[in-house]
Amino acid sequence: MSANQPQADNVDRAEIAKFEALAERWWDPHGEFKPLHDINPLRLDFIDARAGLAGRRVLDVGCGGGILAEAMAHRGAEVTGIDLGEAPLAVARQHARTSRVSVEYRHVSVERMAEAHPGEFDVVTCLEMLEHVPDPASVVQACATLVKPAGQVFFSTLNRTPKAYALAVLGAEYLLGLLPRGTHDYRRFIRPSELASWCREAGLDVREQNGLVFHPLSRRYALSTRDVSVNYLMHCRREAM
Repeated sequence: MSANQPQADNVDRAEIAKFEALAERWWDPHGEFKPLHDINPLRLDFIDARAGLAGRRVLDVGCGGGILAEAMAHRGAEVTGIDLGEAPLAVARQHARTSRVSVEYRHVSVERMAEAHPGEFDVVTCLEMLEHVPDPASVVQACATLVKPAGQVFFSTLNRTPKAYALAVLGAEYLLGLLPRGTHDYRRFIRPSELASWCREAGLDVREQNGLVFHPLSRRYALSTRDVSVNYLMHCRREAM
């Protein structure tokens, strides 16, 4: 098996197919990926404030069409984006060319990437991806392997709570139409305690977690240090050697 072939035991082909089908609309700020466009400035600032992106070598895991990867490159980072969806990657490459921003995109699993490039990145980001794979703990371990000692790792995912189901599934997918129906499987949502445990097992020190809170009336998002009941960001640091 070549280094560019995905590791089949941690891939859900149905999940990949969902995003393949929507790839052409990835950069439409009013389309199905509008929530990603809306939260991107918040999560970009969160990462930059803690990692200092300028001049850093960054890996974006599950980069999709490149919304976060491009934004980090614009902040001065040397960015590599990886994904298992060919169509989103093609869109990401084309958009980067149009935007005249340098991002390297690769079709490879994070586990394979970790085998080939351990400890090579200053910063690793894995946002809105863990809830779409069969074994999220394997992804966490791979991210920890990829980052340098004392490097920074950032995750975001959905909390497995009744409120998250009501807002992220029933509200966002069925009532407000912010996301395509079937985007999320509540059974794969991850409690912060679970993610923190995987991080510690992988040698990552959990430094901070913040919620991403959606306000339905204004339809705007904000960061919250207290409310992680729906969507949350977690900042980790790899233990120094």
